[in-house]
Amino acid sequence: MKIKSIKAVHVKLPQPSQITPSRRDSWNKSAKRAMPANMYPEFSGMPGEMPGGGLDSVWVQVVAEDGTWGLGQAAFGEPVAAFVNNVIAPILEGRNCLAIEHLNDLILRVSKRFGTSGTASTAMSGVDLGLWDLKGKIYGLPVYSLLGGPVRDSITCYATSDDLDWSQELGFTKFKITNPSHYSEGDAGIRAVVEDVAQAREKVGAEHDLMINPVMSYNVEFALRLLEQLKPYNLRWFEEPLVPTDTDGLAHLRRSAPWVAIATGEDHHGRHAFLDLVEKRAVDILQPDLTWGGGMTEVMKIHTIGEAAGIATIPHGGANNPFGQHFAMAATESPMAEYWMGTDPGVPLEETIRIPGTAIPVNGKIVPSSQPGFGMEFEPSDISDWGSN
Repeated sequence: MKIKSIKAVHVKLPQPSQITPSRRDSWNKSAKRAMPANMYPEFSGMPGEMPGGGLDSVWVQVVAEDGTWGLGQAAFGEPVAAFVNNVIAPILEGRNCLAIEHLNDLILRVSKRFGTSGTASTAMSGVDLGLWDLKGKIYGLPVYSLLGGPVRDSITCYATSDDLDWSQELGFTKFKITNPSHYSEGDAGIRAVVEDVAQAREKVGAEHDLMINPVMSYNVEFALRLLEQLKPYNLRWFEEPLVPTDTDGLAHLRRSAPWVAIATGEDHHGRHAFLDLVEKRAVDILQPDLTWGGGMTEVMKIHTIGEAAGIATIPHGGANNPFGQHFAMAATESPMAEYWMGTDPGVPLEETIRIPGTAIPVNGKIVPSSQPGFGMEFEPSDISDWGSN
């Protein structure tokens, strides 16, 4: 069956059906977080004020000649939408919509001149996810069945949140906290991180996994000094401490601090970036983002690279959307999934869902929808052309 059209679209997401009053504001409204640009004091680390925001999600609708349609999600607004409409769509329309491997290769090849690790890979994500959703609907199967079938009964989740009491109440037993410091803050920054980690370890107990996510805000020297100070707190992993281009620095950290795993990948895009990480033995856990780094086809290839090297693949934010849930259900070397929680404590998770049909964790475990495709429950009336809003 041929592809009739591919286009960037807006999807009307329902407002969360919050009925239950919150107990307090979420950490996501007040917790300071560092990003690379925070080296310059003009850039705030406060939620809603950090640089690089303000770009809408981009959805991609893929329509087959019989009218069946699939949806995929990407990010980063107009540049990505333009790439979908002006570069990818013209080379894929009219081709076999079920031949995803071939279509994936065509997108990669046409993207070479633009650079395949940024806007191109993010646009590719939306298109590829839309193709998988469409294929599942055509065959009447969930995507995880198309990927080879489930390898587990449910997906174990860890909670990313500084509201550790609420995460524990919801039944999570694995936790990741945010990072308040940039390497430019020196000793004071190290003390702030150590204090946060010490408090978190006390709250979750010695027997549970605890991780921290610096989001590219450290350099090698700062990270090494900090890791020495964090030794007593037995971190499960140390996430994305350096900018993605510093793979040699990551390898140095991994060799110098063997007591903690190094995880990274949300800002690495495409299989070749992850192959470089694996070949340099720079990382212990691969963390691609399905909506930024190339889509399902690309992330399954990344998983295979990691699997061959004995390295797990745990996608960034994987449990928050159907895409990551279906990946985790079918990927053998994906032992857990990230559930990012930025909503207020006391509000049940089922009242916070934005993509209808998305499963939520119960006692720290998720079972994805078994409906065709990714199981998203959108109507045609929810979809409008990108330029119409």
